Amino acid sequence: MTLRTPALTSAMLVALAVLGQALPLQAQTLAVDDPVLEAIWEEAMENSHLEPLGHALVDSIGPRLTGSPGIDRAQEWAVATLSGWGIEAYNEEYGTWRGWDRGITHIDLLEPRVRSLEGTMLAWSPGTDGPVTAEVTVPPAAGGAAFDSWLRDEVPGRFVLRQAAQPSCRPDNHFDEWGTPGALSRMEQLRDEAQESFSARLSEDGLSRGDLEEAGAAGILEAGYRGRIGVMPVFGTDTETTPTVIVGCEDYGLLFRLADAGSAPVLRLNAEAEFLGEVPVHNTIGVIRGSELPEEYVLLSAHYDTWDASSGAADNGTGSITMLEVMRILSEVYPNPRRTIMVGLWGGEEQGLNGSRRFAAMHPDVVDGMQALFNQDNGTGRVVNISTQGLVEAGEHWARWLAAVPSEITQHIRLNVPGAPSGGGSDHASFICAGAPAFGLSSISWGYNPYTWHTNRDTYDKIVFEEVRNNAALIAMLTYLASEDPERVSRTRRALPEGASWPECPPGAESFGG
Repeated sequence: MTLRTPALTSAMLVALAVLGQALPLQAQTLAVDDPVLEAIWEEAMENSHLEPLGHALVDSIGPRLTGSPGIDRAQEWAVATLSGWGIEAYNEEYGTWRGWDRGITHIDLLEPRVRSLEGTMLAWSPGTDGPVTAEVTVPPAAGGAAFDSWLRDEVPGRFVLRQAAQPSCRPDNHFDEWGTPGALSRMEQLRDEAQESFSARLSEDGLSRGDLEEAGAAGILEAGYRGRIGVMPVFGTDTETTPTVIVGCEDYGLLFRLADAGSAPVLRLNAEAEFLGEVPVHNTIGVIRGSELPEEYVLLSAHYDTWDASSGAADNGTGSITMLEVMRILSEVYPNPRRTIMVGLWGGEEQGLNGSRRFAAMHPDVVDGMQALFNQDNGTGRVVNISTQGLVEAGEHWARWLAAVPSEITQHIRLNVPGAPSGGGSDHASFICAGAPAFGLSSISWGYNPYTWHTNRDTYDKIVFEEVRNNAALIAMLTYLASEDPERVSRTRRALPEGASWPECPPGAESFGG
């Protein structure tokens, strides 16, 4: 299935401007007279495609979980989009993963009162095979022998609350902003006490999902992480027959208090899911061939997969549409680059940088010929921090490149030279481990954590397009300047402090199984 990039209506664009997301088209301040840099600025600011790209990817396609039909649709769309701009593009298989397709998740409290609850299945959870109605139970406060009896007699056929409830679901900044002195510390103490009290209810081995599945639970209910907003399924589950559901903090607390007070809450859960077996997984690659040095590369990097609680706007839809937009801009104003320009939209980042690691193992020629890699991952904000990743001579290139970028962009950026190598936070680590000049471009937060990261709040409306346009212009300029740089970026590494070491590249496995 090929999805077309829809055009946003004039009303939608006006609405974005009213919301303060349209960047003023003031003249840029360039330190050098360079017509390509001027053209990049004009194309990025006056002919931006970011809104329709974001709408197509985040609204129309939505979640892009590894091994799901959603990421397949997204990759087909990316290839069609790049090809439509005249850019060579393809999806390259790098291994396999456990295929899974999410359907609906409906959770309703029926007793002692009626309320629809906020929650969703964990990724790779089995469904319910139709609506299931059952009572909710929580481990008894007595613990010890009472726990064993509860697991044997009360768990079968019931929904089980597997974690402690939070004493407050307010974000931490509320206590700092409005509480009396020490309010946040006191709340953290209450949270620790709640966790300790819940742990005392359990056996020495805790309460695993496998235990509950073996005991015959109708479903497993879990809460998001403390201090987080919304539903936050960070990890998947490996249960085979018992659905595992993350419930929003507020609703989880409601269920916990009701069950703990003996009010016998009753839920109805209807969760649909389909296991698809072992399926192939891919990276999406786009290429603009170099005219003088085609065996040297500037690589644009962003992970394309998401967790699927929502549509993955800031993690990492913004990084993905930024790199697509950079490719579009350069195909218009710099169609014959000196070095080859590539974009890699990686699969499997959330499972351990799998797509980018496998690409690096499959393409040592690209790693060896890399002039620079620019990776963007952590949210919708403007780039504010760049590290040269422990490459002691890379700062000379960065100084030249940034000096040519308009001050409207560079005024926000802190360059850390020589910095230290990344150990695996995002996909540039798949290349820096080999000593390649791979750089992560870190953004200002905009509430990425705790508001949007891996939560059901990570939606299109959270994209701040003024900031993303800033990043597209920055990365397009950096790519052009790195491509034209008369010298290769040095791979000379710094000496690390005692006890520290450079990250090792993992072996190039034939496949990444789910």
